[in-house]
Amino acid sequence: MAVTDSEKKHDLDALWRRYKADGDEGARDELVLAYSPLVKYVAGRMGTGLPAHVEEEDLISYGLLGLMGALERFDLSRDIKFETYAVSRIKGSMIDELRALDWVPRSVRSWARRVERTVTKLENELKRAPSDAEIADELDITEAELENILTQISHASIVALDEFWTISDSGGDKITLMDTIEDSTSPEPAHEYGIQDMKDRLAEAIRRLPEREKIVIGLYYYDGLTLREIGEVLGVTESRTSQLHTKAILRLKGRIKNDLEPGRPVE
Repeated sequence: MAVTDSEKKHDLDALWRRYKADGDEGARDELVLAYSPLVKYVAGRMGTGLPAHVEEEDLISYGLLGLMGALERFDLSRDIKFETYAVSRIKGSMIDELRALDWVPRSVRSWARRVERTVTKLENELKRAPSDAEIADELDITEAELENILTQISHASIVALDEFWTISDSGGDKITLMDTIEDSTSPEPAHEYGIQDMKDRLAEAIRRLPEREKIVIGLYYYDGLTLREIGEVLGVTESRTSQLHTKAILRLKGRIKNDLEPGRPVE
């Protein structure tokens, strides 16, 4: 006889009670097994933007550490789903381990910051999205060099929309740009307001993207298409799609930072 969802939930609840009440290692191992698909899912999403030498199996091992940490720290009395809490922990563990490996050249990180600042500066001056030619001119490089730089950045990106941001006036709580937590039963109005405010800022920033970049973001993050599939839709190469994705992410990061820190100088 097939196990129903209700029975599965009952079994998980029992495991949680055993683990939290007695620190039962057997219950912990069963919980790790039950929630391990979350690690596989996050590793698959993150792996699309990493160099070929980063193996998915490595990401999974890093993520399992995050999952075990999430099991240990999760408070059953909190009115949020464990899956939502765990995904952030798993992503954070993977990113921490990758950063510790220092596989991204410093020059690539430096260029990513320069392009981001330049795009933000030009948008503030021009009151519109700058063209590739304008960005290249401001950086004093050719358009071909800019395309090459964007390609390098895209290969080094770690799911940029999943980067953590601190919400102002919320006691230091952290959320991601896309994977925000909405808890309609939360008794803390400031927390809910902060999340909704971030969603509104992100939606507005996406709305102001150039049309092709907006399409790439929508197809990649909302419809789950790969960069190759998006390239087929747009009639461009996968490499060009990756460049469009990278430019869109840098624009969004710059705009969100500019909104959150209006007094921050644009270099």
